[in-house]
Amino acid sequence: MTLGVLVVGANQAGVQVAVSLREHGYDGPVTMVGAEPHLPYQRPPLSKAFLSGSADLGTLAFRTAAFYEEQGITVLTGTRVEHLALSGEGPAASGTATTDTGRELPFDRLALTVGARPRRLQLPGAELDGVCYLRHADDAIRLRTELESAQTVVVIGGGFIGLEAAAVARMRGKAVTVVEAADRLIARAVAPVVSDFYRGAHERRGTVVRLSASVTALEEGPRGRVGAVVLADGTRLPADVVLVGVGIVPRTELAEQIGASCDGGIVVDRCARTSVPGVVAAGDCTVFPNPMTGEGSVRLESVQNAVSQSKVAAATLLGEDVPYTDVPWFWSDQYDLKLQIAGLNAGHDKVVVRGDREGERFAALYYRRGNLVACDAVNSPADYLTVRKALAQGATIPAERAEDSATPLKTLITTRAVAA
Repeated sequence: MTLGVLVVGANQAGVQVAVSLREHGYDGPVTMVGAEPHLPYQRPPLSKAFLSGSADLGTLAFRTAAFYEEQGITVLTGTRVEHLALSGEGPAASGTATTDTGRELPFDRLALTVGARPRRLQLPGAELDGVCYLRHADDAIRLRTELESAQTVVVIGGGFIGLEAAAVARMRGKAVTVVEAADRLIARAVAPVVSDFYRGAHERRGTVVRLSASVTALEEGPRGRVGAVVLADGTRLPADVVLVGVGIVPRTELAEQIGASCDGGIVVDRCARTSVPGVVAAGDCTVFPNPMTGEGSVRLESVQNAVSQSKVAAATLLGEDVPYTDVPWFWSDQYDLKLQIAGLNAGHDKVVVRGDREGERFAALYYRRGNLVACDAVNSPADYLTVRKALAQGATIPAERAEDSATPLKTLITTRAVAA
């Protein structure tokens, strides 16, 4: 008797695992379990189109209930898996999952697409009404409601989520302040030249940006709600609403229960295999070798990674070894600025900027030992697509020629330099 595949996590990665299993011809039972009450939906628009009111939850759903029924995929919403127990050894991972209601779900193959939770502030006042996070649909619904009556908004964290939400709030006419503990915005993802550009772009549109600023407390205001954000230097920033965007924490509890290796996430190899035979993991919860080089380890929070890694995970569950080698890509919409990122810039030793930063249309190309490794393109889709194509081909673009904006990048693609 085939118990089937259990996918823990009803999100982008979970849906992709389930759908890919069917596309590969797997005809056994597939059950996907998610803690949220909604059918799986797209998360990126929550801080963009959904928050601005131009999209609703219905339009964000990946698939309809009818689709899952037609595909024979059982989706259990509003259900949290609290315990995993494995009962066998070998290539399969037979076992039982127990939910928060005590229901037992037997399986003989297991995929963990458990995602991550928002990192929460551990400060006085952090639990006051009006303090919001933005990870799930219900978070976005709450924040959108809060913004309707708010006049002043403070965003704690100058990463992508914080800046996207700040842009929406500012476009809705709110007074917005972004507070970032580091000395520049989105510092973990982009070079200083791109950080500086985004600071200027937000400030030109009326947002106040405070860098190297530590928050020490959230102060209570009228009606028991948050009223101000207090900084280490004593500054009080009035706030009707506070959005906290200080990163995420991968969910590793279930992986740890079954003895899977975890180190800043669930550790997997290039085929999405965990250290436990027969168990795969994919998405924001994982740490894995750099897909472009096979070296080191990375954790990527993106739609592309969730989709690509989940396709690999599904193949692995069916006994196929298909290493993850796709070029990572990512995007962020802030105001009328579309940032598109291709590749991974870790370890870069040179940045070449082409285009018009003042005109808000440029690209930053990253190089390591003479070879192109990544690109940040702002309102420059042609440069982004060219770099993505070059990286996928294992090619490069000479740095000394890339700076000339009059020369189309697509004419400069060439073979990679041999590293010294």
